[in-house]
Amino acid sequence: MTEGLKWTVNHVAKSDDKHLELMSEENVKKANEFHKSFPQYTVTPLQDLAELASYLGVKSIHCKDESYRFGLNAFKVLGGSYAMGRYIAKEVGKDISELPYAVLSSEELRKEFGQATFFTATDGNHGRGVAWAAKRLGQKAVVRMPKGTTKTRFDNIAKEGATVTIEEVNYDDCVRIAAAEAAKTEHGIIVQDTAWDGYEEIPSWIMQGYGTMVMEADQQLKEAGIDRPTHVFVQAGVGSLAGAVVGYFAHKYKENPPVMVVCEASAADCLYRSAMKESGDLVNVGGDLQTIMAGLACGEANTIGWDILRNHVSVFASCPDWMSAKATRIYANPLGNDPHIVSGESGSVPLGLCFTALHDEDAKDLKEALKLDENSNVLVISTEGDTDPVRYREIVWDGLYGTNESLSK
Repeated sequence: MTEGLKWTVNHVAKSDDKHLELMSEENVKKANEFHKSFPQYTVTPLQDLAELASYLGVKSIHCKDESYRFGLNAFKVLGGSYAMGRYIAKEVGKDISELPYAVLSSEELRKEFGQATFFTATDGNHGRGVAWAAKRLGQKAVVRMPKGTTKTRFDNIAKEGATVTIEEVNYDDCVRIAAAEAAKTEHGIIVQDTAWDGYEEIPSWIMQGYGTMVMEADQQLKEAGIDRPTHVFVQAGVGSLAGAVVGYFAHKYKENPPVMVVCEASAADCLYRSAMKESGDLVNVGGDLQTIMAGLACGEANTIGWDILRNHVSVFASCPDWMSAKATRIYANPLGNDPHIVSGESGSVPLGLCFTALHDEDAKDLKEALKLDENSNVLVISTEGDTDPVRYREIVWDGLYGTNESLSK
């Protein structure tokens, strides 16, 4: 059953690929060392879905489970914290390696650096990560959220001490609001996980911060006896995470990269539409961007992320809400001895697309395009747990968003 699914093989005109170096092992290692200095740091689990892999006819499926990250239920804190660390290091004329958590959070550094106000726009997880990091580093955070934001997501940010509001506009307009406010505020900085012309340094640091997650997964696969994944399924909002994941694997395995697949919410499928255009120009999606995948409800792509994706992605997919909801239920009700995984709406869509390609009769052409077979070692990223517990229960308990329901209809 593939109702609402759209996908395309990548035929986009290639660029000079100048941004790929951002995600080199050397750069990612720097971010990883920074994260390791946090007392809250632990490596998140790589869950082995052996029974599901057997059922679907592939060699292995592993899920990088970010519901355990820093106690924040999502991966986003990796990017925001590293970008803030890099910004502070630059301002005080030091290398980030000289500013581990103990130094960054010290009274001495606060006196040297002073106090900044970090502005951001968020659907939930990124803003929570920025607010969390700002609180621990003795800085201020101001967070703007789009209309339709749930109370839980709002409260999780507010309790970290940030100034937070829900605006009557969509995510991309919230980004513009936050950027304008930062520009007018003394020592105000916009920390956004999307890039545009003239704003690329901080987003590149955020992407490198996300690299910690990918580097962990790469090492964990090796420990499980898998030299590299043959297939990587990753979700995209603005494309920063996708650019980080795809960039890391494309850079590390230049001679033999995995088949990489980007999954978007169909209501905000700017990368899929840009891929369909094939020229390399970005296509924006406007309007309310109504989808259960709140973290992916972004209609304007990160220019750096897009540059990496256009050069290294095999397939771009525009995914309906039911596909995400179905995967949330699959994770919650595992086969045999497979682990139970709590994966929220934006976390589960990569498994949803992978399952559809392998399981559904009318998705055979997608399976063939992806070259999925009994030798495939699949990596899927689950970026969040139940960051909206009420919606999560509606999906898992009540069967919300079955195969013909969608917020985006």
